Amino acid sequence: MKEIVLDTETTGLSVKDGHRIVEIGCLELNDLVPTKKTFHCYLNPERKVSEKALEVHGYTDEFLSDKKKFSEIVNEFLSFIKDKRLIIHNAEFDLSHLNNELNLLGKEKINNEIIDTLILARDKFPGSSISLDALCKRYRIDNSKRTKHTALIDCDLLSKVYINLTDQREPTLDFQEKLSDKNENSIGKILYYKKVVKPSESDLKNHSNYLKKDLKKNFFN
Repeated sequence: MKEIVLDTETTGLSVKDGHRIVEIGCLELNDLVPTKKTFHCYLNPERKVSEKALEVHGYTDEFLSDKKKFSEIVNEFLSFIKDKRLIIHNAEFDLSHLNNELNLLGKEKINNEIIDTLILARDKFPGSSISLDALCKRYRIDNSKRTKHTALIDCDLLSKVYINLTDQREPTLDFQEKLSDKNENSIGKILYYKKVVKPSESDLKNHSNYLKKDLKKNFFN
């Protein structure tokens, strides 16, 4: 199944205050494996970036002034995500801004199937921090490049978090592993998984007989 990990950056928090999108990043997965197909663009929001948003992503009004407008990339964007499930962290935020941009152009809202990793994480780790940085830390995912919130970097990190959230992968253990026949100095990471082994009826019967013999032996000795 093809899915799109999606992230946006904006001029501010709420579309009700007239805030617009300044960056869109999309990364395609096929059966949870990145296909190397991406969609990315910076956008001229046609308004000023709020101070708080500038602190988050660092995109200045000057930097965005010569970028394309949403109307110029909308068809390419919609084509990229068409008929694919969207993976978004805090989907309500990104969808509200995307649907606002579409509405301004008289286009229909996004109707793709949506998976919100924020909800997945909240259900799996109730009471714990479920920000993208917190989930990267939990799953030992290197997020050192995330000095600012940028769409494609966040998509890459979210794809790794999503895979861990959905396939029950446990956090990576940093075992040192020599890779024979390649590079003896290479260091790999080994993932471990929960595995439940159910004993057969024969195993249970043999175990029961063993306990009886052991009990009888200890009792008479």
